[in-house]
Amino acid sequence: MTDTNAAQNPMTRMPYLTAGIPGIGGTIRMFAEDFLVEEVPLYEPIDEGTHVFFCIEKRHLDTLRAIRAIAEALGRRPFEIGMAGLKDARAVTRQILSIEHVDPAVVQNLQIPDIHVLWTRRHRNKLKLGHLKGNRFAIKLRNVDPARRNDAQATLDILVKRGVPNYFGPQRFGVRGDTWEIGRAIVKQDDKEAIDVLAGRPSEFDPPLVRKARELYEAGQYYEASKTWPYTYREERIAVKAMLKNKGNHRRALSAVDRSVKRLYVSAFQSYLFNRILAERVRLGAMDHLWQGDLAWLHDRGAVFLVEDPASEQPRADRLEISPTGPLFGSRTTIAQGRPGQMETQLLASEQITPEDFRQIKGQKVRGARRPLRFPLSEFEFDSASDEHGPYFALKFFLPSGCYATSLLRELCKSDVRKIDAAGEGIDEEVEDAED
Repeated sequence: MTDTNAAQNPMTRMPYLTAGIPGIGGTIRMFAEDFLVEEVPLYEPIDEGTHVFFCIEKRHLDTLRAIRAIAEALGRRPFEIGMAGLKDARAVTRQILSIEHVDPAVVQNLQIPDIHVLWTRRHRNKLKLGHLKGNRFAIKLRNVDPARRNDAQATLDILVKRGVPNYFGPQRFGVRGDTWEIGRAIVKQDDKEAIDVLAGRPSEFDPPLVRKARELYEAGQYYEASKTWPYTYREERIAVKAMLKNKGNHRRALSAVDRSVKRLYVSAFQSYLFNRILAERVRLGAMDHLWQGDLAWLHDRGAVFLVEDPASEQPRADRLEISPTGPLFGSRTTIAQGRPGQMETQLLASEQITPEDFRQIKGQKVRGARRPLRFPLSEFEFDSASDEHGPYFALKFFLPSGCYATSLLRELCKSDVRKIDAAGEGIDEEVEDAED
């Protein structure tokens, strides 16, 4: 029996930048008010146009549930409401939405439990995913020893100076940490492997019903497996039903899986490969050190350029103006040169894939992109305090869109963030398009 969580979880292979400083542990999201996220828009509404932009503050609701509630209250359909990103359910979150052809006063006066409309303004276009500069966070880390403040401060000083490793967090890889394996199989057009990972490979860490369903799949008992899968495991049920209907045909079973879900699996594989490049640079002490042939990221513009003279560019990297990048591999990804380029091509070779494999994925255009190996902490504040629930460490900071607060918390706590998350759900963070 495969121990998926222990053997395959990619997060176990990610070194800490601050490995020399002990983690402080702690608990996040013990109360919704302990985790505040506020969107910072990419642009401001211009106060004219047929679309109404509105900012909501919500509690105990994920974004999609909030949108459904708002749409129902307005007599509209959920897809008519635009959003820039997804936000946590177990948190207080402020985010901007949009809807067309509605009186702003009607939106302003909405009365929906756990949702409060803060403001409304007109604009000319619908809000879409990615129309986001970043997010401001205010986090209370509880169950910490106040005497560990010096360790916390030492870790944070390094992260402020050198940047935070821009790892994709555990939520990108699913509950079992294996969605990247499904994505790899899709890229390699190995339909059997993709379905075997999705619906089989039982683990001792699976909940009892899930483990039983996986065992039934492995035994070829597809009907029994389809009846055993819990309701929330939609794609697994779809896959085993397709296996039953098509007499064990893995290709048709994979075709039955929702296309957007398969895209997430491929994205998880891209993320896994990026994390491996970043992990190696962290091990080598070169996450923030430029090499000849690096493709460097301009943080103020999001542009990329080739590093030909590392010595002359390093002062800018020391000021966190530019950073080395890693690949989100795809059919049109630009590969670095020199030593970083060798690392990237060797990684592809070790996985026995080529950029052309991404071009061949049915129903997907996976062009690829570059992603900075680190992100800067700005508007950063750290303090220790206490309230009626006891002592806590308070963290406030701004992160650019596509960067993960979990990466900061992981360095500080030295733990898989899901293990210290009182909500037990993992943290929803921005949807990021890994396309050019």
